[in-house]
Amino acid sequence: MNDATLATAPRFLTLGELEAGLEQIRQAPKDHGVLDLIVSRPGTDQRQVREEARLDLVLGLEGDTWKSRGSSKTADGFANPETQLTLMNARVIALLAQSKTHWPLAGDQLFLDLDLSTANLPAGTKLAIGSAVIEVTPPPHTGCKKFEARFGPDATKFVNSPMGRELNLRGINAKILKPGLVRVGDSVTKV
Repeated sequence: MNDATLATAPRFLTLGELEAGLEQIRQAPKDHGVLDLIVSRPGTDQRQVREEARLDLVLGLEGDTWKSRGSSKTADGFANPETQLTLMNARVIALLAQSKTHWPLAGDQLFLDLDLSTANLPAGTKLAIGSAVIEVTPPPHTGCKKFEARFGPDATKFVNSPMGRELNLRGINAKILKPGLVRVGDSVTKV
């Protein structure tokens, strides 16, 4: 996916249209899900859809700029190990994006058909994906200006609402505990 693709966005849904999709989102599997899409971010506003990727303890998702990009939220400006990976519920992004070609616009790396709610996956929960194991981390993942520009103001209100935050509709952060290879179609299991 190149920069030009990021310039095209789906039709912005209304809050009513988004709320109508909640029932489908709430039916996501609780314990055993599927990895539906892998996306790396090789540069600013660049996306690469991958069939497989290696999760590395130091680099994060290989081919992604998480490590080199650093963080404005750490005292030293280095990458935050608590935000090594970003995960988003596949049912949420399917609703927002309306086409799988637009899923990478979200900027997340792993899209899972799994209930990402705080009640189901509190910080500290471990997930096995392929040969890797990751752990959900506490930092919140919320809709930002880029998210709003790509999916609309109602989408940002939807994911940042109290209900949206409880269900983690914008997604969650994670770190890698055991490196390994992950592939689209891999099962995702709570361990």
